[in-house]
Amino acid sequence: MQARIKHPAMVFPAAMKGLIALSNSTGDTLPEATRNLIYLRASQINGCSVCLEMHATDMRKAGESDERLFTVAGWRDAPYFSAAERAALALTEATTRLADRGDAVPDDIWAEAAEHYDDEQLAALVIAIASINTWNRLNAATRAVAGSQGG
Repeated sequence: MQARIKHPAMVFPAAMKGLIALSNSTGDTLPEATRNLIYLRASQINGCSVCLEMHATDMRKAGESDERLFTVAGWRDAPYFSAAERAALALTEATTRLADRGDAVPDDIWAEAAEHYDDEQLAALVIAIASINTWNRLNAATRAVAGSQGG
């Protein structure tokens, strides 16, 4: 496999700086485990091998269990996720698949997230989801290869 072009964020250093700033902008507002679950689930949906490898590796280094790593795509039927994590994963799926329904992010999904996260954390969730989706799209469009470069 070979990437179509050099990664766009490498071509435009200001873009890389901005993307990193966006990714880091929320600091520690969310638990690292939640943020990594968001990154992994969106990357599964978008088929971004670069981000899948990166975030699964990060999760494993952070001590995540194999059961959680292996079942993120099936989180609804797996007992390994807290109610707050489930709400974050549902919001991630809805926000990543905007065109899949008339109401892109239905009120019930938002309300469930709002039961577990305050406004600042909800803002951080939305920014984290937007950030990983941006990285996924850059990598998918250019066919970035896992293990070689990317976001």
